[in-house]
Amino acid sequence: MRTPDPEAVAATLPCGAAIVYRHFGAGDAEARARRLKVIARARGLKLLIGQDIALAARIGADGVHLPERLAHCAPAIRQMQPGWIVTSAAHSLAAARASRADAVVISTAFPSKSTSAGAALGSIRLAALVRAAGRPAYALGGVNEKTARHLLDAGLVGLAAVEGLRT
Repeated sequence: MRTPDPEAVAATLPCGAAIVYRHFGAGDAEARARRLKVIARARGLKLLIGQDIALAARIGADGVHLPERLAHCAPAIRQMQPGWIVTSAAHSLAAARASRADAVVISTAFPSKSTSAGAALGSIRLAALVRAAGRPAYALGGVNEKTARHLLDAGLVGLAAVEGLRT
């Protein structure tokens, strides 16, 4: 399921959170990204644009989020935009190890209702991916108060758990 109103969701996020806006070619992508940027600035959030480097640059986003297949592009993007945050998706141990992004978003952490969610990793396999990544890692998919406790029990105290704008 895609969030029909990402601006409404963004308006509820706590200071210090990040938004990953993945527009999937929507006709109103730039206008929506600009609205999200206004909300992000007002609330002390970071705004990353999914894969679209040109859009991120045009609107003055804080960075980009790359799909796993483009994680190798992170160093070149940081060279072009030194102030940006660059994150990438990681769905496997190899991807977590290979990513050269500032942080990885590991999914699918726990069972999720998202139509794009894969098989859930669970806390043990998630912990292995986090350790292999050797960089900040964020859990995506099925993260809630109950499953976050599993992350703590697995020794992932420093792991930031995010659900993002797609649930």
